Amino acid sequence: MTQHASPPRDSADTVAPAGRTPAWRGLRARADVRTLSLLGVLAALVVIGGVTKPDEFLDTRNLQLVLTQASVIGVVTVGMTFVITSGGIDLSVGAIVALASVWATTVATQEYGFGGILFTAVLVGLGCGLVNGLLVAYGGMVPFIATLAMLASARGLALQITDGRTQIVTVDGVLSLGERDSYLLGIPPLVLVFALVTVLGWLVLNRTTFGRRTVAVGGNAEAARLAGIDVRRQRLYLYLLSGLCCGIAAFLLVVLSGSGQNTNGNLYELDAIAAAIIGGTLLSGGRGTITGSVLGVLIFTTITDIFALNNLQSDVQQIAKGAIIVAAVLVQRRTASTT
Repeated sequence: MTQHASPPRDSADTVAPAGRTPAWRGLRARADVRTLSLLGVLAALVVIGGVTKPDEFLDTRNLQLVLTQASVIGVVTVGMTFVITSGGIDLSVGAIVALASVWATTVATQEYGFGGILFTAVLVGLGCGLVNGLLVAYGGMVPFIATLAMLASARGLALQITDGRTQIVTVDGVLSLGERDSYLLGIPPLVLVFALVTVLGWLVLNRTTFGRRTVAVGGNAEAARLAGIDVRRQRLYLYLLSGLCCGIAAFLLVVLSGSGQNTNGNLYELDAIAAAIIGGTLLSGGRGTITGSVLGVLIFTTITDIFALNNLQSDVQQIAKGAIIVAAVLVQRRTASTT
């Protein structure tokens, strides 16, 4: 009797019962729906801005400004997406941006020029990420507590360095990046950096072993450990990645503002977490999307711009953001309950 080879057991198409859509296709379909929904919201905001303030909102310079402002918090959000996907949280990102920006703009640092400012900002971000990672991964501290402690410490150190004063950047190479002469095909350099970080983040999360391990740790850390993943080391790397993104964002902020202040990055942690959540990253871990997070950043930045152009109160803006976050979480819970 001729025996036919059995199909692979790990094939999603073969294990799914007849007439039922494979699980992975359902997940991808829901991801596509979320992305299209976010694009729809963003398109609606563009229409609202174009209708209420057509001359100002649709002006090329305003659109460039919106993208430039989104770049700083966007880079932070990419790192935050990785951390949340792993089941963690990082409340210190805004404070790390502040500390990195003021450390990179001291008189002593500026004497080393462009490279000195960039290197210092990135190094400070990595150092803070290393401390967070060691406390969470090897110190056994809850991420909320560990990063909250870093938030307080980094803010305090930033205030001590500046003594409450603004540190003006005098390095021409840094200042020139914020001028229109440095735009490439009408695109600000900061936006290009944001785009590069986004692409690299997407590739790492979706096309590498590191990304798969991140999702596995967030989905079930114990199962990931039994599968041979060094969970503690993975978490350390993730907080290092978050710190690196904060360092890059600090440099972009220095370029954008031409200064370093201890108040830089105020509430960045909330904006980054909110953007990741409305983008579809699961707050409990196990699922993350760089594309959704970037769209979340663009949505919040566009809302801020529309409110500013229409001279609306900032408190109304915060209420609108809060409503969007609540709606996004409710949608996530409904999606999870039907999975």
